[in-house]
Amino acid sequence: MKDIVLRALEESIRVKERFIKENMEGLLTVAQRLATCFAAGYKLLIFGNGGSAADAQHIAAEFVNRFTVERKPLPALALTTDTSILTSIANDYSFDEVFSKQIKALGRKDDIAWGISTSGNSKNVLLAVETARKMGLYTLGLTGCNGGKLSHCCDLALIVDSQATPRIQETHIIVGHILCDLVDRILFPESFMAT
Repeated sequence: MKDIVLRALEESIRVKERFIKENMEGLLTVAQRLATCFAAGYKLLIFGNGGSAADAQHIAAEFVNRFTVERKPLPALALTTDTSILTSIANDYSFDEVFSKQIKALGRKDDIAWGISTSGNSKNVLLAVETARKMGLYTLGLTGCNGGKLSHCCDLALIVDSQATPRIQETHIIVGHILCDLVDRILFPESFMAT
């Protein structure tokens, strides 16, 4: 059993290290884009299914509440949390539209739409990203495997080079934390002077 634990840890570390090496410039670009978005009074809309839905909620909470330093709340919204909206859209239209209809209602030009999909092929995430692009939102994809269709339809895709869903999800949450940290450092450098 110990070897299973150690193998999982080693694999997780290896996937994360490879991701950072392959996506450093992309991470820095996204951090600057998010900071510019927030500074200009625009918002972040995040969405995904299953574990990716939980990641969307987690990341939105870090921006709205705080990450590691005291600072003003930043406008981020997970489109995965309102069960009445999700179930009414799924019931009246299609589950494929649960995020795109929310983008239409809540998104505006120059907001950021951030779709998370471990496979890169979730239909509702793809439709939301396509809708966001048509509306003039900047679109970000966070995915795994080979990037799937998501990597081809968004403005910038960060792809975890792994076929293992747990390793992809573990990397996704560190990406969220890194981006929260970088955005805070860009927007609130004074909060880090004492640390």
